[in-house]
Amino acid sequence: MKAVYLDNNATTRVDPAAVAAMLPFFTEQFGNASSMHAFGSEVGGAVLKGRRQLQALLGAQFDHEIVFTGGGTESDNTAILSALETQGARNEIVTSAVEHPAVLALCAWLEKSRGIKVHYIGVDARGRLDVEAYRKALSPRTAIASIMWANNETGTIFPVEMLAELAHEAGALFHTDAVQAVGKIPMNLKETAIDMLSLSGHKLHAPKGIGALYVRRGVRLRPLIRGGHQERGRRAGTENAPGIVALGVAAELAQQHINDENTRVRAMRDRLEQGLLQRIGNSFVAGDVENRLPNTANVAFEYIEGEAILLLMNKAGIAASSGSACTSGSLEPSHVLRAMKVPYTAAHGAIRFSFSRENTDEDVDHVLEVMPGIIARLREMSPFWDGKNAGQSGFAPTYA
Repeated sequence: MKAVYLDNNATTRVDPAAVAAMLPFFTEQFGNASSMHAFGSEVGGAVLKGRRQLQALLGAQFDHEIVFTGGGTESDNTAILSALETQGARNEIVTSAVEHPAVLALCAWLEKSRGIKVHYIGVDARGRLDVEAYRKALSPRTAIASIMWANNETGTIFPVEMLAELAHEAGALFHTDAVQAVGKIPMNLKETAIDMLSLSGHKLHAPKGIGALYVRRGVRLRPLIRGGHQERGRRAGTENAPGIVALGVAAELAQQHINDENTRVRAMRDRLEQGLLQRIGNSFVAGDVENRLPNTANVAFEYIEGEAILLLMNKAGIAASSGSACTSGSLEPSHVLRAMKVPYTAAHGAIRFSFSRENTDEDVDHVLEVMPGIIARLREMSPFWDGKNAGQSGFAPTYA
């Protein structure tokens, strides 16, 4: 059976070049980067190289603006909690209703435990941020605005450069969770007003357990993890040298493949969507189809359950997702699709297909071959499907 992996927004395969680069730092170049002897300085040089490789991918002005962390969740928490400590009497947060749980769960905890006021900005039927509501929510009380660069479920891209400028006009810091965007679309942070940016290695073919927080020069940062002097005192703990080396290689490879991501990968994604919509009625693409990540497709199949679709897809050798992998244990429809006001009859049957540069046209062919049968089989068993509600498919949401 052909295996097709289309869940790259959940995690990616570590690139063999990244694996080869990191292996010596387990058994040969194993020193502590903070040590003064040769074993340490050798590793310290490799950490600096990884930092500069990531700097280049992000378009940051200085290498010391990169702070290595354990992943995207830690980076998000560090940015938001730091802003509340450094912004004086400001005690409000502005974020979106469709953020990753790494941001939303923290905000909910801050509301409950510390009385922080959080403004959750809504989106329209295509997942686009209500910019006017965002503008109105900013005030002299805002410590930080945190808006994702691109949504992990629909791929919809937010205008973060403009949103950062609006936050600065209110005297607030601006942070973006760019976990899904880094390596997929070009970035040039030195030309933006973005203060902090979170990323995670395992979303761009680096290992799990390594991430980074970009902190623009001049922005004060209070460490989330306190201890030693690592990362210029901004993140304590011995540096994960193997992970940093692998992340650096992955960042360099991502930069080399960025055009491929936005041409060949995008074309595969588009062919999959068009093929599914042509073959399967009562289906549509969720998200802003004109402004989204090149690798992400969220297709809603009406009147059936996403979990059942995924089980049959898995039997056919196809891996995809019904939403964020971090919330897949929930039986509730995606909070992102709920915020977009997608009807429950469609939200329950939404499947996220997320590509990487490792996918092929043969992968698309296999999905198009088996998906119509899967959907037809499940609709025959669905109490909500009687054939009379059959309708057209398309990119325009039926609920818009």
